[in-house]
Amino acid sequence: MELKRDGLRHAATILLGIMVEVPSVCYIIDHFCDEVDFFSIGSNDMTQYLYAVDRNNPRVSPLYNPITPSFLRMLQQIVRTAHQHGKWVGICGELGGESRYLPLLLGLELDELSMSSPRIPGVKSQLRQMDSQACRALAAQACECRSAEEIETLLNQFAPQKDVRPLLALENIFVGESLSNKEQVIQFLCGNLGVNGRTEHPFELEEDVWQREEIVTTAVGFGVAIPHTKSQWIRHSSISIARLARPVDWQSEMGEVELVIMLTLGADEGINHVKVFSQLARKLVNKNFRQSLFAAQDAESLLALLEAELTF
Repeated sequence: MELKRDGLRHAATILLGIMVEVPSVCYIIDHFCDEVDFFSIGSNDMTQYLYAVDRNNPRVSPLYNPITPSFLRMLQQIVRTAHQHGKWVGICGELGGESRYLPLLLGLELDELSMSSPRIPGVKSQLRQMDSQACRALAAQACECRSAEEIETLLNQFAPQKDVRPLLALENIFVGESLSNKEQVIQFLCGNLGVNGRTEHPFELEEDVWQREEIVTTAVGFGVAIPHTKSQWIRHSSISIARLARPVDWQSEMGEVELVIMLTLGADEGINHVKVFSQLARKLVNKNFRQSLFAAQDAESLLALLEAELTF
């Protein structure tokens, strides 16, 4: 109003919100609804102040835990009051990107979750699989629990149906990609798995792939490399393929690489990763099979060829 009164240029439509980071604000959310357009709950500081626990003090930091009945009831009260007044509520901090607690946050009817950008695709994929009504029931139960342990038990029992993704899929096959070195190729393929919700941790997955590369080169000759890992960071085991626009140096005596077939299999896959790798390696010895891989005109043709030749 002062800007308007003084005749100064300003954007009158910019929304005004506040961070909710101290418990006292929770009891007068209705008052703040008269002043602001939205709320963002800072989960890190709010947890610390609610419990009077310094999360950086090793003597008391084990008590720092937002998944307790008191914290969840507080979130519930904030959201309900804000919604009654037509205001939206988001949450930021570490809690917003924790995949295990997404059913609770969805069930509490938070309108927005803030997190680091690499987590966004995986979280979106998870949210699409969840039943909002079931999540609301879960959140209501969690608010009635007597301890954090009871809430964790509820979460363990709550198993939203997990979508089944095929090992081979068009979304992970690329033909004619202009990538200039080994690092770019691995980063690109791991990043794509994050975009498609097959991993929530593309950077950590990439580190696992590199750990394997450091042991011994994954170039197998014939212009082909098969980088691979068995990782806790992969949500859906996947085969990713990049046929490059130009061969790249794979830092191997086997020569340059033009076709990269990356295997990223879950840590609980047993010896399946060995079977998949062995099957691919045997097929690549066949000259006709290799020629067909390099002759395929597009991703669809590559997928059809591999589906016809490989069994998993």
